[in-house]
Amino acid sequence: MRPLFHTLAQQQEFVRLPANAGSPSKLDENPRYLRLKDFRSRWLPSRRDVIAYLPQAYMSEPERQFPVFYLHDGQNLFDGRTSYVAAHSWRATETADALTAAGKMEPTILVGIANTGVKRMTEYTPTRDARLGGGAGDRYGRLLVEELKPLVDQTFRTLPGREHTGMGGSSLGGLITLALGLKYPEVFGRLAVMSPSVWWSQRSILNIVSEFRASDSRPRPRIWLDMGTAEGLRHLRDTDLLHRRLRLRGWKDGVDLQYLRVEGAQHNEDAWAARFDETLTFLFPAEQ
Repeated sequence: MRPLFHTLAQQQEFVRLPANAGSPSKLDENPRYLRLKDFRSRWLPSRRDVIAYLPQAYMSEPERQFPVFYLHDGQNLFDGRTSYVAAHSWRATETADALTAAGKMEPTILVGIANTGVKRMTEYTPTRDARLGGGAGDRYGRLLVEELKPLVDQTFRTLPGREHTGMGGSSLGGLITLALGLKYPEVFGRLAVMSPSVWWSQRSILNIVSEFRASDSRPRPRIWLDMGTAEGLRHLRDTDLLHRRLRLRGWKDGVDLQYLRVEGAQHNEDAWAARFDETLTFLFPAEQ
C-alpha cells in the first residue's frame, strides 16, 4: 500500500487502528482492518472516517487485484464499539471472510464510509423535501466518485472498472445507493439497496428510476433489493412498487435484479447483518 495525498493537499494514509485497552477487539490486531481518519472533501464540509477491510487473499496473493464494495454508514458495519446501537453491527468482516473461505464469494475489499451524524439525512438524500430539507446527495456522490474512489484505487490493488465496483447501504443509505448508482452506472455496476427509504420526498426515487435510460455507455447495474415484512406495511408496499418500476425499466428478476421480502425482519442492524451474506453472494459471487 502506498501513502496517498488528499485532494486538499494534506497527506493521509490508511493505517491500523490503535489498540483500545479499555474495550479490546480482535479487529485491533487484524492487519487487514485499516482506517483513513478524518477524510475531508471539497464537496462537503464534515470530516468522516473511512474503513477499509481487505480480504485474506490480498495478503497472500501480492500480484492480484480485487473488486471494491463501498458501503454507507461505515461505523455500523464492522465494529460493535462504533455502531449506532452498541454491540450491534453488520458483522461484515466475519461474513465476508466466511463466504470467501467457503468459495461462495469473490474476495472483495470492503470500504465503509462513516456517516456524519446530524448531516446524515442531508447527505443521503438525492432530492430536497419541502418539509424535511436534505438534498445534498449529489455532493456526496461527487465525494465518492471524484475523491474517495480515486484514493482507494491509488492506495490498494483494485479492479477499478464498473463491473468490479459496488455500492450499498440501508434505509437512507439504500435510497442514496440507488440514486447515485443510476446517476453513475459507468462507475458502480453492483448495488445493494437494503430497506430503502422510498418514502423520501413523495417517493421521488421512483421518478429517478423512470427517467433512467440504459445504453452501452450507461448499462444497468446489478441490483440487490430487500425489505423486511416487520418494517411497516407502507414501506413494504413502497418497495414492491420500486421493484415493479425497476422491472418496467428493463431489469430482470434472477438476472440483474434480486428482490427479497424478509419475513419478520425489522429495520435495524441485526436484520441487515442476518441477510448480508445473501447480498454479498448475489453481488460478488465467486468465480466459477
